[in-house]
Amino acid sequence: MWSVVGLCLLALLVTYTTQWIIKWRNPNCKGVLPPGSMGLPLIGETLNLIIPSYSLDLHPFIKKRLQKYGLIFRTSLAGRPVIISADREINNYLLQQEGKLLEVWYMDTFSKIFGQDGDSRVTAAGTVHKYLRHIFLEHFGAEILKEKLLTQIEAFINKTLGSWSSQESVEVKHAASVMTLNFGAEHMIGYNAENSSGNLSKKYASVIEGLMSFPINFPGTAYYNCLKEHKKIITMLKDMVKERRASPETRRGDFLDHLIIDMEKEEFVTEDFAVQLVFGGLFANYEAISPVLALAFSLLLKHPLVLQELTAEHEAILNNREHPDSPLTWDEYKSMTFTLQVVNETLRLANVAPGLLRRALTDIPVKGLTIPAGWTIMLVTSAFHMSPVTFKDPLEFNPWRWKDLESHVISKNLMPFGGGTRQCAGSEYSRAFLATFLHVLVTKCRWSLINEGFITRNPMLGFGNGIHIKLFDKKI
Repeated sequence: MWSVVGLCLLALLVTYTTQWIIKWRNPNCKGVLPPGSMGLPLIGETLNLIIPSYSLDLHPFIKKRLQKYGLIFRTSLAGRPVIISADREINNYLLQQEGKLLEVWYMDTFSKIFGQDGDSRVTAAGTVHKYLRHIFLEHFGAEILKEKLLTQIEAFINKTLGSWSSQESVEVKHAASVMTLNFGAEHMIGYNAENSSGNLSKKYASVIEGLMSFPINFPGTAYYNCLKEHKKIITMLKDMVKERRASPETRRGDFLDHLIIDMEKEEFVTEDFAVQLVFGGLFANYEAISPVLALAFSLLLKHPLVLQELTAEHEAILNNREHPDSPLTWDEYKSMTFTLQVVNETLRLANVAPGLLRRALTDIPVKGLTIPAGWTIMLVTSAFHMSPVTFKDPLEFNPWRWKDLESHVISKNLMPFGGGTRQCAGSEYSRAFLATFLHVLVTKCRWSLINEGFITRNPMLGFGNGIHIKLFDKKI
């Protein structure tokens, strides 16, 4: 009798499991789902996504599925159903629908760090989003760049490259991350890396590493260390807010002080909101520019004609000055035609953010298909950057290609800083930082390659073994 009961239970288990797998592979949808596969139960196709590739091309996970299913397909990543779209029409439409049909969304490893488990207003649309854009533009936008920030960036880069030249070897990606974070932190919260007892860049490095891992919160794992260091940063920022609120004489008129003053004016600007906003701004400073700088070093070393024309443009700027040692001006920055072509081409190839994540608030019909409510949407803007239709030989580093491209073509096909209402408010700042770095680098330094490393994508851009250089003062 017990054997019969056992067989019945086994049969029920097999039936239940089979039905669950069938349901997993065929999600409910009121319309027609985009084609694709949901992969294995629970983990979906996550393993295929995190396997690194060794090319600047689109990650094979995305490229193969675009070839197999077309410009929009479904999958499952980290236990969540996802629609991935490289369709320009669909993406442009969806980018205009934030706050209506969809909202900003993060995968699980990001959600605990960037607000959706904390202060979700940081990712909100409407009035709050307008405030976010306003405050970032006020402290990192074109006007402040013209007024004083460009000069401060140049001085900071000069000091940093002087420090690099005193070292036997510099790993470019890490050193650039430290540089951009320290400048951003000084500008936003008055942080001075030389006088601080805590190593902020080291903490952010742990956060980055954990974000690219499985969300296993167990001692010793990258994600556990990520959450631990995140908590330390948040505690530091909270203490800083409390100190400045208690002692107005310590205020500096910086980004953090702006938030503190607005706490008295705007109900939504709470302490948690301010801290999360500063954390996100520092994160962007740490991670957005440094991979592009590292890639620029690698590409310039392999393309001496590009380096030659780049150097000539910046030496001409110095020669046209009344005083060669004068600080860089906004007009000089805007005159860097070839430099900005190099920046565009490096941004295009870097694809630091391979796509934009959103979540459907309701069923969204697109081209005869339906994106179900609650599903994550990944808009693969990087696919535009690697399109052979717009960019001939897309894997080739060719800054001259931008000379003949019209502005409307560029705006539709180059989206390293996102698009729609959520386009990054720091886009001009990032371009100015990159151009200023190249200006100082080619006019004051020379360098030799110690270790080239290799490109990795998983799907974020990385550098296996690092790009190690020896930097020299050009006058020596």
